[in-house]
Amino acid sequence: MRYELVLFDNDGVLVDSEPISNRLLAGYLTELGHPTSYEESLRDYMGAALHRVHDLVRERTGQRLPEEFDDVFHRRVFTAFERELEPVPGVDGVLGKLAADQVPYCVASSGSHRRIRVGHRRTGLDRWFDDERVFSSEDVGRGKPAPDLFLHAARRMGVPPERCVVVEDSPLGVQAAVAAGMDVYGFTAMTPAERLTGATGLFGDMAELIGLLA
Repeated sequence: MRYELVLFDNDGVLVDSEPISNRLLAGYLTELGHPTSYEESLRDYMGAALHRVHDLVRERTGQRLPEEFDDVFHRRVFTAFERELEPVPGVDGVLGKLAADQVPYCVASSGSHRRIRVGHRRTGLDRWFDDERVFSSEDVGRGKPAPDLFLHAARRMGVPPERCVVVEDSPLGVQAAVAAGMDVYGFTAMTPAERLTGATGLFGDMAELIGLLA
């Protein structure tokens, strides 16, 4: 293994949450008078921290979302996760291989710690991630495309950025990894390859990832 740390995005890379959360986000924004399609939600918000939703709505309309927006949205998402959420196919095998080879790995997600933990418990991925391997944009104050989260995770894991590789599925995540000075492999299961500009490499099936990392 040529990398000393593998940093995984969470939503869409470890857990198959993007269809669920973007469907609910589009519906909630539309309900609040900001018509948004599922495709527009994926385009504008996939891979982003929730503050990006507030920022874009205010920038485009001059209006602020309700104070309870985050709480209501999270409640709807967590309820849906408990019913529907599944791990991304093949990710258990990737994590098992990294663990067996003693390759350090962690998750670095724009989502909240609670969102990460709810998803991991539901899908059984919590067995791979103790608290020392979980990093959220909450830890640094801003999400992707800023590089802060990836740099924070690498620092806490004791690995220089140039020895790290990121696994991402969103344009914002790829931008953040590049800005952090890390290699990044783009997962194209939901995102067209042409939108992951700057990625070191691309793959469409988790079974391909170990070979890329090696």
